[in-house]
Amino acid sequence: MTPNAASSAPSRRSFLASTAVATAAVAGGMPLLAACGGSDGGSRDGTTSGKDAEKLLPAYVASGVVTPDIPARNGSAVGFTGRLDLAGLKTSVPKKLGKGGRVTVMSPFWGSPPKPDNAYYRGMNDLIGVDVRWQNQDGNTYEQKLGAVLASSDVPDVVVVPGWNMNGRIPSAVISKFADLGPYLSGDAVKEYPNLAAIPTDAWRRSLFGGRLLGLPQPAPSVTGIVPLYRRDVFEKEGYEVPRSADEFLALAKDITNARARRWACLDMKWTAFQMFGVLSGSEKPLGWNLVDGRLVNRVETDEFLEALEWTRKLFAADVVHPDALLGKSQATDPGPKFAAGEFLVYANNISQWWSRTAEQAVQNPGFEVWGMDVCGHDGGEPVLWAEQPAGIFAFVSKKAPEPVIRDVLAVANVTAAPYGTKEYMMTNYGVEGTHYSVKDGVPTKTDQGNIDVMNAYVMVASPAATIAHPDFPEVARGQVEWQQRMGALTRKSSFYGMQITEPARWSNLYSDFEQLEDDIVRGRRKIGDMQQAVAEWRNKGGDKLRDWYKQILDENGSAAG
Repeated sequence: MTPNAASSAPSRRSFLASTAVATAAVAGGMPLLAACGGSDGGSRDGTTSGKDAEKLLPAYVASGVVTPDIPARNGSAVGFTGRLDLAGLKTSVPKKLGKGGRVTVMSPFWGSPPKPDNAYYRGMNDLIGVDVRWQNQDGNTYEQKLGAVLASSDVPDVVVVPGWNMNGRIPSAVISKFADLGPYLSGDAVKEYPNLAAIPTDAWRRSLFGGRLLGLPQPAPSVTGIVPLYRRDVFEKEGYEVPRSADEFLALAKDITNARARRWACLDMKWTAFQMFGVLSGSEKPLGWNLVDGRLVNRVETDEFLEALEWTRKLFAADVVHPDALLGKSQATDPGPKFAAGEFLVYANNISQWWSRTAEQAVQNPGFEVWGMDVCGHDGGEPVLWAEQPAGIFAFVSKKAPEPVIRDVLAVANVTAAPYGTKEYMMTNYGVEGTHYSVKDGVPTKTDQGNIDVMNAYVMVASPAATIAHPDFPEVARGQVEWQQRMGALTRKSSFYGMQITEPARWSNLYSDFEQLEDDIVRGRRKIGDMQQAVAEWRNKGGDKLRDWYKQILDENGSAAG
């Protein structure tokens, strides 16, 4: 279900896709800055925060329907570690809020979409009281389809837009094409939809576009979703210790590697290097900006960025990186089989793979144990990690939709945002008992039909607060949440944390060549000096003007750093 989950060195876009969809599966006022504004019908660049934002945000009312085994802390998900008891499932939506209308939803889909009139769709529509019709689109080419649809006059009732697709003219189209949900959700109005009221405020803040509440969010943990995953069973057998510095990692990598025996230490560890060296997050807009000693600095301008690339380059130069990563094959193939075979012992990827690798090997290789390595500071001290944005996928309602349709959409969202441990959550994520899943010893297992029908559909409309629950491997769920909490204690918020920023389209391609250059440098195909030259060109082509633009946002709205 998770798109691009096979990549061992995920691109920024594939990482965001896997993070958001995996999380979903598991789990007005002054419209804008005066200097960055526009007319109501056109593009508005900038952000909405401070007092303006507070007027627009829904009231937060914590859900008391279910109590998690591990409460959220330090920006983590909530965790559930018990077995599933179907008889004990709670009800979070006691009566249907839908009025029987038809709602069309366009959403990205990874895999083969099920038949339109399948048992899962029928069951969900009956539960909600809305006739939802899905227009599933290939997730790998979704941005092109999205651009075409938003440029037309034929926009579906609901359109799902992932954050990584907010490029080019799409952000301005979002502002001009979609309805203001504020009259239905701002302040106490949201209490008509209790599960939406329980969505964390930071996720709603990310749903403000052009001075209005436009999006229904999928909340996400603020802790980084990239984990250095390692073979804990092999480490214990061989007496390897988890490294506590960059030098220790390199020394350990050399000790592990034996090319003749077809064992290497790791795959591309660039993302872990960024964490170890304290490089600002660059996965979503604003791409790596932060206020440092009164000056706005981008991640690519920092010494830490270059040091992280240089350290990763040392790993490749020492021949401790698996050949697949050197050739780029690891980004196109699933690293799981070779990880299980012991061809490499460490790789960085989405936290969801902690569970998926465990589940893959549970029967055929019971001694196999994958675990998450705590991120260390490059110098042996504590690392400086940077918070990820608290929501990454949004569902929008067409501006042409009449109030009854908007109400029906909110009825859908109120069901799909139900918390884990409720009947609505089980239906949204597992389908119809007996048809799509069965439960044995407290562990739900999807049937073949469940794996066909119950894919990323309704979860894309809205989701509950970030949740981790694995009834089959509760120790993994606990490990994941506790890892998030430890790393969350070391996490800082950048100056733009939680802000939904719409950059002017003229600067939308400024960063397009950086990721490939990063990969070429760490593999020895380009030099660190080439990055320094690229940064100088970036400044001249608009980077410095973009800096001034972002600084104006801070001057007008204040910093979110903490």
